[in-house]
Amino acid sequence: MIIAVDGPTASGKGTIAKRLADHFGIPHLDTGLLYRAVGRQVELNGGDPDNPDDALAACEFADDLLNDPVLRNEATGGLASRVSIHPEVRKALFERQRAFATQPGGAVLDGRDIGTVIAPDADVKLFITASVEERARRRWLEIKGRGIEAELGDIEANIARRDARDMGRSDAPLKPAPDALTIDTTNFDRDAAFVMVREAVEEALKS
Repeated sequence: MIIAVDGPTASGKGTIAKRLADHFGIPHLDTGLLYRAVGRQVELNGGDPDNPDDALAACEFADDLLNDPVLRNEATGGLASRVSIHPEVRKALFERQRAFATQPGGAVLDGRDIGTVIAPDADVKLFITASVEERARRRWLEIKGRGIEAELGDIEANIARRDARDMGRSDAPLKPAPDALTIDTTNFDRDAAFVMVREAVEEALKS
């Protein structure tokens, strides 16, 4: 069983994907973390994330980089969005993601092109979204919870820029798969959103 969970930044897709994996007892991969690692490696290399050669070279990052807490900050998220526009980078990371998706027993993957590119054969495809304002509020609360000062307006502007970049790229743009279930979590807390998604997945698996 493969469950593909796509959606824009701070939509709640990562939390939902992890909980789905726990519920069904299958592995989970946050594919965005791979792109964050590439973005971070470009920075460590002193390269330019907008340069496809620098971005491709950074795909050779060490596995332990995936455990670096710096990958979770806003700046690294911006770098990930910039390196992800390069077809060379997406191609380099494709096999890694595809192998995870097709492992025996199934998997849950979340990202921006899982249902459209990585696992178009997924048993269930979800597109999790929420308003820009709500996503910014959630990210702001998350950042403040880590003791970091941040301006809500700056976060909202950054999310809007990332949305435009992710949806506008020519290679594997952020969009729902034609047969994806689109779920808007704007007016739901984490628990309510998960219940709604879990029920939708269980219903889809029956068909």
